[in-house]
Amino acid sequence: MSESAPLTAIASTQPTLAKKPAAPSSLGGFAACAANFFTHPLDLLKVRLQTTKGAGHSASHVIRTIYTQEGLLGFYNGISAAVLRQMTYSMARFATYDTVKQQLSQPDGSLPFYRTAIAGVIAGAVGGVCGTPADIVLVRLQNDGSLPLAERRNYRNAFDGLLRIAREDGPAGLFKGVVPNVSRAMLMTGAQLCSYDGFKDLLLSTPYFDDGMPLHFSASFLAGFVATTITSPFDVVKTRVMNDAGKGVYRNLAHALVLITKEEGVGALYKGWTPAFVRMAPQTILTFIFLEQFRNLYWDAYAKKHNVRFA
Repeated sequence: MSESAPLTAIASTQPTLAKKPAAPSSLGGFAACAANFFTHPLDLLKVRLQTTKGAGHSASHVIRTIYTQEGLLGFYNGISAAVLRQMTYSMARFATYDTVKQQLSQPDGSLPFYRTAIAGVIAGAVGGVCGTPADIVLVRLQNDGSLPLAERRNYRNAFDGLLRIAREDGPAGLFKGVVPNVSRAMLMTGAQLCSYDGFKDLLLSTPYFDDGMPLHFSASFLAGFVATTITSPFDVVKTRVMNDAGKGVYRNLAHALVLITKEEGVGALYKGWTPAFVRMAPQTILTFIFLEQFRNLYWDAYAKKHNVRFA
């Protein structure tokens, strides 16, 4: 009897087998913020290119102009709005995506690709609405340095920008360009999140990948390429509309698409594609790598706290 007691005590301390719990959806927002600190200069370059009209404004020319006129810190103009955007847009879309995927899953837990795409589109719509105010401030802060001194808005930070827009343009001003922004966000999230899951499953089905960093890198790189190509026209329109403060050049999404194509050609809808991809690829890669690492940290902490191990 005395010999069996220690054995019972040892057995009771062994971790029990359990199913992984769902990681908090907020981790997606934190992962996007972490990635944004590395990619913000590329996003600023993309916005400057998209708001210039006509030819003769190459990426190298814009980079030289930013450095000459604003210095190194000029490449981080609007970083406070970028963080606010990720904490609204990205956190909302990741949370919605996870929730909708659970609702659309079949009884055995599987999820057909078309349902994943539906979850991505719905999540993009929610994220687009939530992130529009911060997105407007971000675009204006990033583009301010390229304007003549008399036309600059000179927002001190993201919150100052939100208050000024609400005071000067009314609450509706915080949602200027919401239609192209939501349209882009629906395409972006549908393309990015569901293609990441799709590429991840596809690569895992080959003999060349196991769950780990090479898999996450490869799947996110491919997802970034798909997302950039699909969303580029809406990204150009969204940037133009949001930067069109009070000028009334573009009446709506369709009018902007037609006008830009008519005046500048179809190629204008893909203006800034290269910096957009150069920005999107590392943004997507870093976001999903950070997300996977944050999830692993959460699961490790959960396993230690509850004395379990995952199948």
